[in-house]
Amino acid sequence: MDEFLDFLGSISWWGWILIFLVLVAIKDIFFNKTHIIKHNFPVVGNLRYLLESIGPELRQYIVASNREELPFNRGERGWIYASSKNENNYEGFGTDRDIYGNHYIFVNNAMMPYRLEKNHHNHKDPNFIACAKVMGLYHQRRRPFRPASIINVSAMSFGSLSARAIESLNRGCKKAAAFHNTGEGGISSYHKKGADVVYQIGTAYFGVRDDDGNFCLEKLVALVDENPQIRAIEIKLSQGAKPGKGGVLPASKITPEIAEIRHIPVGKDVLSPPNHTAFGNTEELIDFIEEIAEATGLPVGIKSAVGQLKQWEELADIMQETGTGPDFISIDGGEGGTGAAPPSFADHVSLPFIYAFSEVYKVFLKQGITDRIVFIASGKLGFPAKAAMAMALGADCISVAREAMLSIGCIQAQVCHNNTCPSGVATQNKWLQSGINIKDKSERVNYYFTKFRKELLEITHACGYEHPCQINMSDVQINLSDKTLVATLEDTFCYQKAKVEFTSVQEHVDSPYLGGKEKSKEVTTKEAETEKTSVYDKNDRTKTEDKS
Repeated sequence: MDEFLDFLGSISWWGWILIFLVLVAIKDIFFNKTHIIKHNFPVVGNLRYLLESIGPELRQYIVASNREELPFNRGERGWIYASSKNENNYEGFGTDRDIYGNHYIFVNNAMMPYRLEKNHHNHKDPNFIACAKVMGLYHQRRRPFRPASIINVSAMSFGSLSARAIESLNRGCKKAAAFHNTGEGGISSYHKKGADVVYQIGTAYFGVRDDDGNFCLEKLVALVDENPQIRAIEIKLSQGAKPGKGGVLPASKITPEIAEIRHIPVGKDVLSPPNHTAFGNTEELIDFIEEIAEATGLPVGIKSAVGQLKQWEELADIMQETGTGPDFISIDGGEGGTGAAPPSFADHVSLPFIYAFSEVYKVFLKQGITDRIVFIASGKLGFPAKAAMAMALGADCISVAREAMLSIGCIQAQVCHNNTCPSGVATQNKWLQSGINIKDKSERVNYYFTKFRKELLEITHACGYEHPCQINMSDVQINLSDKTLVATLEDTFCYQKAKVEFTSVQEHVDSPYLGGKEKSKEVTTKEAETEKTSVYDKNDRTKTEDKS
């Protein structure tokens, strides 16, 4: 035995490598029955598959330039990361974007920017931009709602996202006075940390379903009564990444906690069907909306991706004739994200945001009822210039999902569907999500939203307006082609958005319907020029510490 151990000890390091390669070759040549390349070229073949497995990381961090990755390039991610950390989010030496590229956006600034009066509220709070419309006011709902933030967190369910990610988002929304959409997975304890909540009802009616999986109004009413932070209800018809496609929540991912929240059994796969059972046509949808609004007193809206327009036209016709219908409409672009979707759906089904929104908005504009509806835009709009474009098209609020995920540490690993998210954001793996520091990540959400609003407000003032709702389609141009290089949104999409009723920002501050009552502090964000400067004047700084 000693002689054998001495023999092993005498083998040099390169000898061990040679032995290992020989064993790999024997395994693949004589026992491998599935991989041709490994069988024919055992050493090089294994190296090939190893490099392929880390290919996305190599491209993301070494090969790709700042502007060529999708869905979010390094430049976009860098802006979100810097903003969420309250760091320098400026860039030097001019833009590195192709400003002559197709669909490039130009915002037309005024010769004389808008000047804030000395007593203007945005001197005190330079990040305050509330929604210019009130949800449910036209239909006289018992609890109308004016979102206190023009940017909010879009629908992402607990189950798709981890518990720590959901709690970080909710606490961040509280600090930023934004609302937090629950997603179709129902409201969890992690959604109850102080932020306004929009409760989403999906096709499986998770959280408000009976034992047979049908919608139960009594459960919804009880849920709203128990959770006063629920300010609106959103009926999900479809989403941009997989419209008309249901889903399966496998039994292996259904924990007792998730089963209790969603009112589903443990140990059985649960199907989310592609269509609702509570209604089957447009008239029944409106009846469903009115029934929920009457029972809960809350504004009720719909969320949908866009393809065919016939049913949208039918919806607008009925709304114009009857004075009933949704209080808000969320339009999700086909470029929107999801935890998991077939590539054929994510790549090809439903229109991208700019086409989807403009087509739907024109339908309601034709009927003259846009003033009744709060339009919420979604689909890679978590950047101030894109938000200005959406506002010019007719949007009243912006909802972001993946951008919010990036603010709490998502690295765009694109393994959300594998339950192996390395940042712990989109996984139920306890070890992976344990690295999320909720206090730190909630601050990052807060800073991302406040810096987003501050920059959007600066763009608005540069255009000569007080509030982004005043930006119109003539104020934004878009690259089209070599023949017609640049045209306004008005010329491109052949309409001008309806004028939004707006008096002053102070009116929004004083609104009795204003959300974000639990806002814990006014945030001091840092300017780029120096880490020590603030957006507040030194003699007029109003900063309170968050003691929670």
